[in-house]
Amino acid sequence: MAPLAFTTVAAAVTGSYRFGGVLMAVFVVAEMAGAVPVGRLLDRVGTARGLRTLLAVVAVGLAAVAMTAEANVNEATLIALVVLPGLAGGGVAGGFRALLAAIVDEHQLTKAVAVDAMILDGVLVAGPVLVAVASVSGPFVPLFAMAGAAATAACLVPRRVVKPRTKASTKVPLKACLPWLGCQFTVGLLLSTIEVAPLPLVERLNAPPAAAPGIVALLCGASIAGSAVYAWRGRDRGPRLFLAGFVAGGTLVAANLGWAGLITGVVLIGGATGPLVTIASVNMQRLLSENRRSEGFSVSFTVQSCGFGLGSLAVGVLPLWLAPLLGVAAAVTIGWSRRPFPRGARRCDADGSVGRLLALRQQPRSLNHNAEEQGRRR
Repeated sequence: MAPLAFTTVAAAVTGSYRFGGVLMAVFVVAEMAGAVPVGRLLDRVGTARGLRTLLAVVAVGLAAVAMTAEANVNEATLIALVVLPGLAGGGVAGGFRALLAAIVDEHQLTKAVAVDAMILDGVLVAGPVLVAVASVSGPFVPLFAMAGAAATAACLVPRRVVKPRTKASTKVPLKACLPWLGCQFTVGLLLSTIEVAPLPLVERLNAPPAAAPGIVALLCGASIAGSAVYAWRGRDRGPRLFLAGFVAGGTLVAANLGWAGLITGVVLIGGATGPLVTIASVNMQRLLSENRRSEGFSVSFTVQSCGFGLGSLAVGVLPLWLAPLLGVAAAVTIGWSRRPFPRGARRCDADGSVGRLLALRQQPRSLNHNAEEQGRRR
């Protein structure tokens, strides 16, 4: 919702859409700056309790931006106010992903993450539509709607969450996580070249600008379908198959082979996105200790955001055919380098499941041993 909402506010305050880009840039930079320290704070104070506080701060900050803009305060004040919800919201995505790991069983985690990716794709489509509908009532209503969404999310955070067993302060294993972080970076890099450039992509085919939203809808729809299939039939497999989908899809988009090439390339990229994000996320969790998950996932989302920003910059400064090839090169480098993809050890959630399972397996042997001892004594 944020890009279109800030653009709408900027047009009302300054009469130009350019100031909306400035607000969005400040918001994203604040999110990236706050992601890791806020994620570390969530690990220390408790993910559920910390998320409720952060979401409340985001809600108050966005409402303050809306009220200040409505009062026609100067632009510098608006820029300063945008920093607060940006910093507070930087660790929210990582916190929610860590919370998911605490409430979902190990054998259901892959499906849960795939469904989460489907929901996110739906939000990416529904968010701008909601802003467009809300802006009919006034240019500042979308920001109030964003504040309401944050407040609602704070109320929906689970109250009771299993606490992690690990108490020792262990660091995030960045070296082991590098291949999976590379997958997240590649997702952001290649997706941005499609999501940011639908207009020039359709204009290159002499199509009207009205066809541009269809490209984004096709991309999100393919991603939802890919996540659904992976949640239904997917197994614990490596990422190279889906990185190959990125390579083929990005190459087709760059090659300018007409509508057939563009649609096929977009579908391949979208269909591989959900499974690749799921695989990287699940394997990242296996490498992270339970008391560092919020921080680790915040690092992951920050890396993906960096890829998205770099891809957006590439669309602006490079020829249109060259921008997708950056994502293709990243996919080839990550997927077929000599560095293996570490999977880490499978961990059940912090509810003692492993200990109870081992105890149940050992119980019959102990009972038989006690019965034999009693028989000997008799």
